[in-house]
Amino acid sequence: MEKDFIKYLDFHKTRGGTGKIFNFNFIEYKEGFLKLGAEFTAQTLNPNRTVQGGMMTALLDDITSLLIIYESKGSLYPNSTNLHSLHHRPLFEGKVFATAAIIKKGKNIATIKGELFNSDGKLAATLMHTVVLTKADFQSHIPK
Repeated sequence: MEKDFIKYLDFHKTRGGTGKIFNFNFIEYKEGFLKLGAEFTAQTLNPNRTVQGGMMTALLDDITSLLIIYESKGSLYPNSTNLHSLHHRPLFEGKVFATAAIIKKGKNIATIKGELFNSDGKLAATLMHTVVLTKADFQSHIPK
């Protein structure tokens, strides 16, 4: 499972702009759920030396999208129609982890919840992500 998912992370790192930023690492997957480790570097901080809120939202956008892409075996791309983020506490430079869980997935639309936690496991941000599911062909670009 992990080896299979890492191919998708590698694809995201080489093809996605934010894929190069967060240094994702696989922790856990089960149907409808994904957990990844990540890292916020100095480039993601605001002048107050805390992680910029848009960077937290971008990370959660990535993990919720990766769950949809992985479960469709690269045949669907989640085009965002709504990203609603709630920020509960500041984050600082360093390691974090995030989860994604599918709330509802139909033929054309899905809603995915993302949660971002600090290194102590305390909830820092929540994202409700609504997407239109668009046909894609990522599978042909991911090594077997």
